[in-house]
Amino acid sequence: MELSIGELMVAAAAREIRDGERVFVGMRLPMLAFFLARRTHAPGAVGIFENGVVRDRPSPAPLATMSDTPNIAGALWCGDMLEPMGLLQRGEVDVGFIGGAEVDRHGNVNSSYIGDPRSPQVKLPGSGGGADIASLAIRILLIMPHDRRRLTERVGYVTSPGFGNGPGWRDRAGLSGGGPSALITTMAVFRFHGGEALLESWHPGFDADDVRRETGWEVRTAEGAGPTEPPTGEELAVIRELDPGGVWTRR
Repeated sequence: MELSIGELMVAAAAREIRDGERVFVGMRLPMLAFFLARRTHAPGAVGIFENGVVRDRPSPAPLATMSDTPNIAGALWCGDMLEPMGLLQRGEVDVGFIGGAEVDRHGNVNSSYIGDPRSPQVKLPGSGGGADIASLAIRILLIMPHDRRRLTERVGYVTSPGFGNGPGWRDRAGLSGGGPSALITTMAVFRFHGGEALLESWHPGFDADDVRRETGWEVRTAEGAGPTEPPTGEELAVIRELDPGGVWTRR
């Protein structure tokens, strides 16, 4: 069966998770990435959901939201929203996933407004816990569709801060977390160096020029950039076990 872009993104995101880390998981592809990492190279990782559920294994049935009943069965811990936010504030969350409508070259994310915030064309869901995760987790993984309108030189509204306007901004803003580490899109993987997203790899069917055309800033390439490594046979088998209908990976 042909590999889907969603499956490739899950594998790329899972490789960013290290053994023993506390991961602020979220839903959809980040959730699959966490459980893939657990099943392969990071058996000691622990997943934290914003609603207070902590898990180290997939739910026994598919989830539409993190508060679905199957997410409770087999959980390590079920609290409320105060507990995961407390872990963030104490610096005990190693990595958190964030998505949004827009992201810019410095990793700032907009999930609030399209257009002038005072009279927006579109009003989006807002932060949720995104601003907390972006500010306080030790590092951040961004995952989102790749579109020139969404990967912009500067987001129209900063919901969740990345590196602001460049190196040193987070320190000046008093943010304890380390900021974005990687941006994984439907076309490529970017790695943050010096507060800027540099192109690290491009997915099958694309090349560096394709990525540049569909990115709203002048893309610089990281040293050693090349094609994204596809999932191994083991990784792909686990992904398809976790998402048998291809609901999240759009297989």
